[in-house]
Amino acid sequence: MTVIKKPVNVVDVTYAQTKSSVNTDELGMREMQQRVFAQREAQHLLVKAPPASGKSRALMFVALDKLYNQGRKKVIVAVPERSIGASFAPTALTKHGFWADWEIKDEHNLCDAGSSAGKVDAFIDFLKGPDAVLVCTHATLRFAFERLAPESFNGTVLAIDEFHHVSADTESSRLGALLRDVMKGSDVHIVAMTGSYFRGDSVPVLSPEDEAKFTPVTFNYYDQLNGYEYLRSLGIGHHFYQGRYTDAIGEVLDLDKKTIVHIPSVNSGESTKDKIEEVGRIIDVIGQVESTDPNTGIISVRRQDTGEIVRVADLVDDTDQKKRGDTLHYLSHTASKESDGVDVIIALGMAKEGFDWPFAEHALTVGYRASLTEVIQIIGRVTRDSPGKSHAQFTNLIAEPDASQGEVKVSVNNMLKAITASLLMEQVLAPNFTFKTKKTDDEPAKHGELRIKGFKEPSSERVKQIVATDMNDLKAGILQNDTFAKAAAGSVDAETTNKVLIPKIIREKYPDLTEAEVEEVRQQVVVDSVVKNGEVREVGDKRFIKMATKFVKIDDLNINLIDSVNPFQRAFEVLSKSVTPSVLRLIQDTITSTKIEFSEEEALALFPKIKTWKQVHGKSPDLRSEDPAERRLAAALLFLQKRAAQRKAEKAAAEVVAE
Repeated sequence: MTVIKKPVNVVDVTYAQTKSSVNTDELGMREMQQRVFAQREAQHLLVKAPPASGKSRALMFVALDKLYNQGRKKVIVAVPERSIGASFAPTALTKHGFWADWEIKDEHNLCDAGSSAGKVDAFIDFLKGPDAVLVCTHATLRFAFERLAPESFNGTVLAIDEFHHVSADTESSRLGALLRDVMKGSDVHIVAMTGSYFRGDSVPVLSPEDEAKFTPVTFNYYDQLNGYEYLRSLGIGHHFYQGRYTDAIGEVLDLDKKTIVHIPSVNSGESTKDKIEEVGRIIDVIGQVESTDPNTGIISVRRQDTGEIVRVADLVDDTDQKKRGDTLHYLSHTASKESDGVDVIIALGMAKEGFDWPFAEHALTVGYRASLTEVIQIIGRVTRDSPGKSHAQFTNLIAEPDASQGEVKVSVNNMLKAITASLLMEQVLAPNFTFKTKKTDDEPAKHGELRIKGFKEPSSERVKQIVATDMNDLKAGILQNDTFAKAAAGSVDAETTNKVLIPKIIREKYPDLTEAEVEEVRQQVVVDSVVKNGEVREVGDKRFIKMATKFVKIDDLNINLIDSVNPFQRAFEVLSKSVTPSVLRLIQDTITSTKIEFSEEEALALFPKIKTWKQVHGKSPDLRSEDPAERRLAAALLFLQKRAAQRKAEKAAAEVVAE
């Protein structure tokens, strides 16, 4: 029997609707575009901004300035998919106050029908010809580069949309290798744009040396959503089910909301392995099929409950490519502009990156998504500002672990990682604070500023740059770490999490940092995460923040107190509210049974706690204790004892050899 639990929103945020991110200045620029244009003279520009913030038009403004005022001769815009090329179509910017229009000839739009490899000649002819602007796919750019030398890009502006497709691992990423080669071998100007800078595979987008050459412009989700006109709130939640998802989906599919349903990959545990049948079952949940439009493929389904017609687009069935092409054309040219064009879109691997349906209110995603990039792209489909849309919702329908099945460990890990991904989104969606060292008790704090005793402020330009532009990317790296996912569930104490695991990840991500700089970045990550996860209350003229289980006066915050809190432990709190006691016990047992290997550094960090334990209890911690914290201390003690014995034996052997 299928059991569905009570819906739980991990994130529920309300915004101020200031209109600042959608209003335009005398040049027709939104707030984000103004920030980018202010850095238009940078040779290498990196724009990190959420979906719907206007990155494509920001590129147009910068590229035109480079063509007219900076001596550049050509602009090449590369997009990951053909459908995204429409974002860079001819645009009359002068109508809104700018001094030039964005113009591109039809023959230089290489995102039309045909293979990417077949368009290389047109790409090369463009470089030799007089025209200034070309749009192509990432694939066409890669194929063309195989026939070109890096110096062929002299005098050009190379704009790479959805920049997270690039990878510093140039052995596996041809686009990453291309970027490195043209940066070294030409005078190219680069404009890199992305709404989700971190990659799903944890490989950095750029090497530290190459990233240092870029001027970053960051416009965060909070800036974007707080400045909307219509959208006021956003929810991110999870629903856990047992059995088949097609039997549970009716509990969370709200037919009064414009919805994109992302069904699971056929290779995932949630899939029934028959994607066509899954679509049929979802349609059965909606109601009775009345007709299918032969020109658009849109299916008219009469609702079971109200009798109204629901217009459904099926992007899963790929047996008839022409039919799916007609549906995609209808969605991009009609449904994206008319609110009654479609009500539900069912997709598999589509309708994510760059997909424009402003009226979408609910992204219902079945199964855990391993890529944080993919999660952000999916959420971005519903966070566009649109008349009549006041709330946007992302719902992740995830299978509960079942003790009778063998994939318990996988299910537990998927649940934990899905929730920690939501906690990352909560961090991304929250307003930013500036953290300063508190030197005296009467030192005033400015608006948006928190002063913390013992806090180490950034001492170098490198750390300042990481704090200003990389915090979300760094948190993503931490949350994607397998060991940290277990720590987030409470199986590792807060001190080890904050002072051992997090610095270790920082060192791996930024090998150029000194130990002092690593500590500065570590404190920033921990403080920012704890504060954004904390509940703030005002009592009279005093402000309090909830840390773990107690409220603390904000004026009394100090770094030692903050380090005593696991910044991501809410993952386990969310689970405990979302599942039945029996499932929670199964999850706890699975986490407890998962052995986390010690490094010497981690074990030594726990040694003071082991000494304190022995002083308080009059005995060593016991490996067979029911308390997981005591078991971890006992395991650390055993590790240190074995290491000491090993060193003693090595020393004795060395003495024998010396004699």
